[in-house]
Amino acid sequence: MKTDTSAENDADTTETGVSAQDDTASSTTVEKATDEKTTDATASGSESAAEESPKKSKTVSVSKKSRKDAESSADETAQEDATGSSAGDGGRPVGRKSTRLGWGAAGVGLLAVITIAASALAIVFGVQLKNRIDIENAGQEALRTAESYAVALTSIDTRNLDRDFARVLEGATGEFKDMYSSSSSQLRQLLVDNQATGKGTVIDAGIRSQSENKVEVMLFVDQTVTNTASPDPRLDRSRILMTMEKVDGRWLASKVELP
Repeated sequence: MKTDTSAENDADTTETGVSAQDDTASSTTVEKATDEKTTDATASGSESAAEESPKKSKTVSVSKKSRKDAESSADETAQEDATGSSAGDGGRPVGRKSTRLGWGAAGVGLLAVITIAASALAIVFGVQLKNRIDIENAGQEALRTAESYAVALTSIDTRNLDRDFARVLEGATGEFKDMYSSSSSQLRQLLVDNQATGKGTVIDAGIRSQSENKVEVMLFVDQTVTNTASPDPRLDRSRILMTMEKVDGRWLASKVELP
């Protein structure tokens, strides 16, 4: 009986061991299968990643290339716009040089305008200054002539009437010359009858108005007079307004007034 029981126990033990071995083998098989699936999945994932990676790399490369081409095209366009045509310079970019030349040309143009304007102003001011100087010179010449003529007009000697009258007429023109010529015969007779003499001296004189061809002069004249009624010299003071006009380059008295 014991023997049978032992045999049964051994049989059970053997079955249990076989069962355990089977379970171990089965577990090992399952684990192996799982590992294989994991490996296959990993490999498949790696292959997919490997397949996708070139695509992504290619896409990125294409994008970068497109962007680079776009930037290069934009740079070329900007450079062409800035430099313009380079045919006249051997195809070399001249953008910056053209800009400098443009500013230089503008500066030269502005300088030319300023120079022309300054020259025009200088001419205008020069002409005005010359006219002023000419008028002042004319006034001074007329003033000196008027002073000399006032002396001739107020200096009379009955012994030399022809000379004195000729001197007065020689320095006269216009209205005053006509008046003196028409009255000279009466004046001559009056001077002879009274044995009158006179000597004039200009005390002061000044310009009242002036232009290049016409000047008004105010003169203050002292005249020493003698005649048969008054043998002792008598001093007469007169104020004479004389208009001088330039005729054929000479200053002549056209009007004589005693204001």
